[in-house]
Amino acid sequence: MIMNPLSNEEARVIIDQGTEAPYTGSLLHETAAGVYVCRQCDAPLYRSGDKFDAHCGWPSFDDEIDGAISRTLDTDGMRTEICCARCGGHLGHVFEGELLTPKNVRHCVNSVSMKFIKKIDEPWAKSL
Repeated sequence: MIMNPLSNEEARVIIDQGTEAPYTGSLLHETAAGVYVCRQCDAPLYRSGDKFDAHCGWPSFDDEIDGAISRTLDTDGMRTEICCARCGGHLGHVFEGELLTPKNVRHCVNSVSMKFIKKIDEPWAKSL
């Protein structure tokens, strides 16, 4: 598997399981159609249609692409950490039971852990 080079801040969040400051991420207000992929390995993680504004300071999604996310109990023993299932890169945390969407799930993801690929209206890009 090819891994993309990471900046110091990206490595702090993705490798060292850090968190970017709230309301600072470049993808927080992204509203275009497309797909969010892992910054480290380019694996598709989330579709733009599953993104919603949770007013929490980080991009939020109420669903993931099947098989894209792994979940483990965080070191604090209370939260559930989410990582890229392909490379293990830290994405953020998932919360359930907040009643913010009908799916009742919120993936709270660091912008720095992802890249956004805008949907292209070409026949070969229909799978995005």
